[in-house]
Amino acid sequence: MQDKAFLDSNILIYLYTEDDDSKRSIAQLKLNENICITSIQALNETSNVLGRKFSLNHTEVKALLDNIETVCDEVLLTNRKTIDNALVLTDRYGFSFFDSLMLSSALEGGCNVIYSEDMSDGQVIEKTLKIVNPFK
Repeated sequence: MQDKAFLDSNILIYLYTEDDDSKRSIAQLKLNENICITSIQALNETSNVLGRKFSLNHTEVKALLDNIETVCDEVLLTNRKTIDNALVLTDRYGFSFFDSLMLSSALEGGCNVIYSEDMSDGQVIEKTLKIVNPFK
């Protein structure tokens, strides 16, 4: 049975950059093994990094975002409920607001795993969502 997995922006970035071949391969494997979803917040962060760090122009970033929407099973929108829950998660677990926004989206999407390189590997959020660093 496939996991319903949320892809953090850093996983999406590795899918589309040539910075680290082994991380790109692992990110691709996770995409292929799971029912994958992401969020508008992850797309925002991905767009920013691709433009700033990798010097992609807006046309290139847009093409990659289009592709992400094709390969992910769902892209979740952020709404007021998502934000309110993120604030609760920030207080409860001590994550930054933007990481908590990802966690909130993953919970709303019914995910049981979130793949992220920069959150607390192995931690379980709200007894249902496990944070996994796929590169460990």
